[in-house]
Amino acid sequence: MPLGGPTASATVNTPLGGHGQTKNLGLVLRGLLTPLRSTSVRLAVGYAALFAASSLLLVGSLWWHTTGYLDRRIDGIIAADTRQISDQLRDFGVPGAIETIHERIAEDPEGQAIYLLADRQLKPLAGNLPAWPAEAMPKPGSCQVELVRHGQLRATRLRLAALPDGLNLLVGRDVEDRAELRALIIDGLYWAAGMAFVLAIAGGVLMRRAVLSRVSMINDTASAIVRGDLSERVPACDTADAFDRLAQTINGMLQQIQQLVERVRNTSNAIAHDLRTPLAELRARLEELLLTRPEREIAFEEIHKAVADIDRVIAVFNALLRLAEIDSGVRRSGFRRVELADLATEVAELYAPLTEEKDAVFAVDARSGLAVNGDPHLLAQAVGNLVDNAVKYAPRHGKVSLRIAPCDGGRIEIVVADNGPGIPDCEKPQVTRRFYRGCSSAGTSGIGLGLSVVEAVARMHEGSLTLTDNDPGLVASLRMPAPPAS
Repeated sequence: MPLGGPTASATVNTPLGGHGQTKNLGLVLRGLLTPLRSTSVRLAVGYAALFAASSLLLVGSLWWHTTGYLDRRIDGIIAADTRQISDQLRDFGVPGAIETIHERIAEDPEGQAIYLLADRQLKPLAGNLPAWPAEAMPKPGSCQVELVRHGQLRATRLRLAALPDGLNLLVGRDVEDRAELRALIIDGLYWAAGMAFVLAIAGGVLMRRAVLSRVSMINDTASAIVRGDLSERVPACDTADAFDRLAQTINGMLQQIQQLVERVRNTSNAIAHDLRTPLAELRARLEELLLTRPEREIAFEEIHKAVADIDRVIAVFNALLRLAEIDSGVRRSGFRRVELADLATEVAELYAPLTEEKDAVFAVDARSGLAVNGDPHLLAQAVGNLVDNAVKYAPRHGKVSLRIAPCDGGRIEIVVADNGPGIPDCEKPQVTRRFYRGCSSAGTSGIGLGLSVVEAVARMHEGSLTLTDNDPGLVASLRMPAPPAS
C-alpha cells in the first residue's frame, strides 16, 4: 500500500496536468482568434493584404522591367563586341582579332569588359583573363558566373562564341554593379512591402474605428428600441454616404413601426371602449328579459334591439378586418383597371334613396374615360364612405356632390362635397384616426372608422386624402395616380 499510493498519485496527476495545459492552450488560441471573428478586423486585415499585394506587384514590376532592361543592354553590347571581333578575324585573321581585343581592353580603363581569345585547347591567345575560366564551359551561348577579378569574386555575364579554325572567343561584362542594384531593389521591395503592410494595417484600424463608430450608433439605437423606446432614431452625420442613407432608411422604418404600434395601441383602447358599451347594453337587455319575462311583443322588440347591438359589434370587427387586410397589402395582387365613371354611377344609385329621404340634391359629375389601377371593391367602399358621410351630415334640403376629374401631376381627383356643419380645422388631422369621432358626430350613428378606411385605401393606392372647408360644409378630395398610357 505505501508503494501503491505514490504511484497511483503520479498516474492520476499526469493526465490532469496535460488536460490543464491543453485547456490553457485552447484558451490562448481562442483569445488570439477572437478578434478575427469581427467583421471590421477581417476588413482591416483584408485591406492590409490587398494594399501590400498591390505594393509588391508595383515594386516587383519595376524590378522586373529594370533588370530586364539592364540584361538586354549588356547582352547587346556583348553581342556587338563578339560580332566585331569575329568580323576582324574573318577579314584580317588572328592578328586582326587580337589587335581588336587589345583596342577594346585599352578603351575600358575601369576593367568592366572581359575578352579572351583561345585556341582549340582553350589556351589563351589574347585577352585580359589569365586562363579560360572553368565556370564557362566551351559551349556556345550566354551564362552568368562568379569570377575572381582584382582579388574579388565578381558577378560576370559571359558569351562564348565558336570561331573558325577551332578558335574560341569569350566576351563578357562585369555585372557586379547590376547585381548590387538588383539586391538594392530587392531590399527596397522588402522594405516597401513591410511599410505597405504597416500603413495598410494603420489604415485598416482607422477604417475599422470609423466603421465601428457608425455601427455602434445603429446598435445603440436598436438596443433602445428593444428596450421599448420607440422614439429613438439613428443619428446622421449629413455626409450623404452609405451609412447616412442606411440611417435614413432605418429611421423611416422606425417611424413606420412607431406609427403602427401607436395605431395598434390606440385601436386596442378604442375597441375596448367602443365594444364595452354595446356589449354592456346587450347583456343588460338580455338579463332584464330573463328577470322580467315581458310580453311577447315587448320581448321581440328587445330582441330586435339586441340584434342591432350585435350588428354594431360585427360592423366594428368587419371594419377592423378590412383595415388589417388593407394594411397587409394582400389586395394589391387583385389590382386592375377601374373605370371611375362606372364606379361613380354605382355609388350614386346606392345612396340615392338616402338623399331622397332628406330631400337633398345629389349631383354627380364623372367624366368618362378616367380610370385608375386598383381594387374595385376597396375603391367603391372608399368613395361610398365619403358619400355616406356627406349624406349623413348634410342638412335637410341640402346638397351633396360627387365629381371625378383629372388634376395636376398626372393624378385623378375624386371630390365629395356637402353643405353640412363641416369639420373644425383643429380636428381635421384627427378624423382619420381609428374610432375617432368629432364633436359634430354627436347624435349620429357610426363607429369612427369610415375615414380611417378611406385614408388606408388612398395610401394603398399611392394616393392621398385631403379635407378642406366648403363654407359651409366639407370637401373630401381623394387623389390617386392615373395609370400609365399603354
